[in-house]
Amino acid sequence: MMYEKVPFLQKRFSNREFKLMQLFYRFVDHVHPHVRTRAEVFGVKKGQVVIDYGCGPGRYAVEFARLVGADGKLIAIDLVEIALQETQKKLEAGSFSNYELVLAHGYDTGIENDTADAVFAIDMFHHVPDTNAFLQEVYRIAKPDALLFFSGGHTLRKSLKAKVDQSGIWELAEERSEYVAYRAKAGIPVPL
Repeated sequence: MMYEKVPFLQKRFSNREFKLMQLFYRFVDHVHPHVRTRAEVFGVKKGQVVIDYGCGPGRYAVEFARLVGADGKLIAIDLVEIALQETQKKLEAGSFSNYELVLAHGYDTGIENDTADAVFAIDMFHHVPDTNAFLQEVYRIAKPDALLFFSGGHTLRKSLKAKVDQSGIWELAEERSEYVAYRAKAGIPVPL
């Protein structure tokens, strides 16, 4: 199968591949329903604006929408339209109205500067070929005191930390077995 070149993903998921991935995650979540527990570990608070960057099939989006409550907002971002469609179905099934879906174009999300209280990159960093461009966009859309959370096992933690440290715009805030969290370094101009 031939894939169109995309500046962000190593390869774009076909709808069929996405559906297979979604089926796999449904099975995993049925056998070991841990998404809610993992989402709560991050310390998301009512009223926050939270970004689920690379939301995929929306497994965490629903939990983040629940955790921020009616006064907060979830922004689910993906490069694949079917991912946002599936995420929307799950959010609508949960009767949530506190969300926005964003179809990113490369590294441009179109989100305003200083929007997010927390940004989550759950099991997606291994898909990012230009980590500096990604980290700069997240820096731009995150509030100065926001945390950027990485979680998931497809990128070795040592490699992930080296790439984030190399960007020069994030500093380690917290490291736990479940995640690594970074805070934006102060005094660095917002990338254009």
